[in-house]
Amino acid sequence: MKMTKDFHTHTIYSDGKGTIEDNIKAAIKKGLKTIAISDHGPGHLGFGIKKKNIQLVRNEIDELKYKYPEIEILYAIEANILGLDGTIDVYDEYKDYYDLILCGYHFGSNPKKLFRDGEIHLLNFLYKFTKAFEKRTKLLNTESVCRAIENNKIDILTHPGAKGPVDILRIAKAAEKKGTLLEINNSHGHLTEDEIKICMTTDVGFVIGSDAHRPKNVGGFEIALKKAKNVGLDLKRIVNISEE
Repeated sequence: MKMTKDFHTHTIYSDGKGTIEDNIKAAIKKGLKTIAISDHGPGHLGFGIKKKNIQLVRNEIDELKYKYPEIEILYAIEANILGLDGTIDVYDEYKDYYDLILCGYHFGSNPKKLFRDGEIHLLNFLYKFTKAFEKRTKLLNTESVCRAIENNKIDILTHPGAKGPVDILRIAKAAEKKGTLLEINNSHGHLTEDEIKICMTTDVGFVIGSDAHRPKNVGGFEIALKKAKNVGLDLKRIVNISEE
């Protein structure tokens, strides 16, 4: 079996260090068949893609498809969960631009409602220093993620649990129901081996993402793949592995 697709890479349009073409060249060099350019959604206050660049990236990718016909190039977004109601920053006027929608919770995303949704950010920040509010933090995180899955078309849920505690079984069941893949992220610690084991009790699908922020890390799957193998995950459940 061989890893053939990397659906999670960032460029200078958000917080990455390389251009779209840099990532494509790196993917070709590593023998990948597909690469997705998946910069952070515009709802992130610190490093989300600028709305004015969304069309620009679409055009650039379309041009590069002709230059590099040997690899499939997808335009994706790593959307942000903006509120407890599951709102994400994939806006109607841009939905048709994307080939793939990734989504996850990130610190620094603009809360839909300051007092209601700002609590999620506050609790996840405090959780790094104290577990006093763990129960409520876990509840709010899980609610927002499950509602995001239920209320939107999300192809891949990125690094669930990486930014705060979640009920991973409940999330896996919601993802299974909607056909959303759970990411085993190569750059973050999640999914952890224990979380993968829990998710394996459902029929949810998995994907391994490099979450590359530098071209040299495109197609980097080793850490995540090792975790999957360690817990005995059937590799056929990982969609970006080819049996060739």
